[in-house]
Amino acid sequence: MRKPLTLLIAAGALGTAVAGCGSSRAPGIIPAPSAGATAAATTATVSTPTSGPLSKEPKITAGTGTPPTHLVTKDLITGTGTTAQSGDTVVVNYVGALYKNGKVFDASWKDGSTFTTKLSPTAGIIQGWVKGIVGMKVGGRRQLIIPPSLAYGKSGRPPTIPGNSTLIFDVDLLKVSK
Repeated sequence: MRKPLTLLIAAGALGTAVAGCGSSRAPGIIPAPSAGATAAATTATVSTPTSGPLSKEPKITAGTGTPPTHLVTKDLITGTGTTAQSGDTVVVNYVGALYKNGKVFDASWKDGSTFTTKLSPTAGIIQGWVKGIVGMKVGGRRQLIIPPSLAYGKSGRPPTIPGNSTLIFDVDLLKVSK
């Protein structure tokens, strides 16, 4: 009778522990952006800088002319730290907007959190991020203009990102780890 009682107590303790785990709104847990760059967020390990050029949220304006059909990257602030490579895990701040009108659809800044993701095609982030952040250095801010083929394609991400939308992201690279 001792073994079944021990198993019953262990099972009860496990059930209590699982029930007490809480939700994704627990302190220190950052939910993935609902309509933005990715679906694979993890706990942030870096804070937003409190001074300097990366301490303020960038303002994105609408694109001009015909949207590009290929990924366009532009370093707005050149970083001096570690260079992000494919497969690295990065911590960033970002703002995402529609190319056609500049309307912001998502930003890590809105809740004061950074965003952590792996630069991998299997990480759940759009390909424009995987390709566009590689080569960026910590301390930099890069603008990515991402065509639909490297973003959300024909289907978009309703209601905030219509199908076949070209996107603009301003991304601040705060940390790189292997």
